[in-house]
Amino acid sequence: MRPPGHGETQPRLDDDRLPVVLVVLDGLGDRPVPQLGGRTPAEAAHTPVLDALARRGASGWHLPFGWGRAPASELAHWAMFGFADVAFPGRAVLEAIGAGLDVEYGVAMAHAALRTSRVDAGRVWITGRVGRGDEADATALLAELEPVLTRHGATLRPLGGRGEALLVLPGHTSGEVTDSDPFFEDFHPWLRVRPTGPAGAATAEALTALLLDVRAALCASEVNAARAGRGAPALDVLTTKWSGTRRPIPDFVEQTGVAGAAVTSTRLYRGLAGILGMAQRHLPPDPDVSADLAARLVVARELIGSGARFVHVHTKATDEAGHTKQPFAKREVLEAADTGLAGLAELADHAVVAVTGDHATPSVDGVLHTGDPTPLVVAGPAVRPDGVTAFGETPARAGWYGAVRATELLPLLFGHANRPVFLGHRATPRLSLALPDDPEPMPAAP
Repeated sequence: MRPPGHGETQPRLDDDRLPVVLVVLDGLGDRPVPQLGGRTPAEAAHTPVLDALARRGASGWHLPFGWGRAPASELAHWAMFGFADVAFPGRAVLEAIGAGLDVEYGVAMAHAALRTSRVDAGRVWITGRVGRGDEADATALLAELEPVLTRHGATLRPLGGRGEALLVLPGHTSGEVTDSDPFFEDFHPWLRVRPTGPAGAATAEALTALLLDVRAALCASEVNAARAGRGAPALDVLTTKWSGTRRPIPDFVEQTGVAGAAVTSTRLYRGLAGILGMAQRHLPPDPDVSADLAARLVVARELIGSGARFVHVHTKATDEAGHTKQPFAKREVLEAADTGLAGLAELADHAVVAVTGDHATPSVDGVLHTGDPTPLVVAGPAVRPDGVTAFGETPARAGWYGAVRATELLPLLFGHANRPVFLGHRATPRLSLALPDDPEPMPAAP
């Protein structure tokens, strides 16, 4: 204990602030599965590492936006990182930044992709996407569209080899429009673009006209004629989604008060870290889920050693397993992930570590993401055990945290890390989520 200062009775505080490591198992949450005895994959999986973490720490349910709300990963992470009060720029912006593109401010843009289709009763139904072996055709088709785009004052900037591109509309400033990509292809046809607010009306009208002209050009393309000749489906629709506009936003330090970093796994998370000014190390996903997560924890420790006080570690393997609609496959992925997270035990001796998901990706039923609860477990030197002894949705329900929303997650973790923001004191213009590490000092001399 440090002695009081001159004229004071309260001892000076020791600086025992801790770093925070947040491990997100994408799509972790699930529903009870009959083949697993009415348990979820997380409840059915053999997870000794996560069970030990639960015994050591405290648990709860992560419900990012409350019951029944099924978030996309980007929106869940935006809120989890403390940016719910900042306008989301659109996933297209994040994907472009993650791809290394120079993204202009104040210009409407969308993610675009070539798709296959069929026409039924006057509606265009999406039937597939660019597959392996279609890359050359996709590249040629996107190049053929340049005259059409020029007429509409738009540009396409490739994002990868599978017919994906960033569609930029320089004459428009608002990306407040709906997706033309139906996403739920079995339920909805190719969709008309509509404004989501008054500012997006002109963008919606322009994008609709552009996409119809693009479809006409794709249907008339010799590349697609050649595909038909060899029995391959035509890539005859360009769909759009994730529209938005990049605008100035606070960086992670300004918003939270601490330096953030990410061990990124995909283009999306590279873009998220990039737009928030977080340090990042990119590790392409390893098919061996255990080795992949073990390597990510090693990098997380290195980032902490370099000054990061919040590190995000992510894997998409759990989400991908859920989308297969094979519960046993998701259970196996969770068991492999558990082995890869063995390093959390040592890390929790000198950091606050948390494991949760960003949403539920049920391995049953005709749904993609849902608002079902996701287990949350937190451990660290200042985390008091709550009596929960196993990892999974049902055990976590008995945890002290109850239901935690995405906006509550970082304040919860920073509180355990001995760095809660003190609401009676203001050190920064924006009210940060943690006690700021480096508020602006007064100069020593005028």
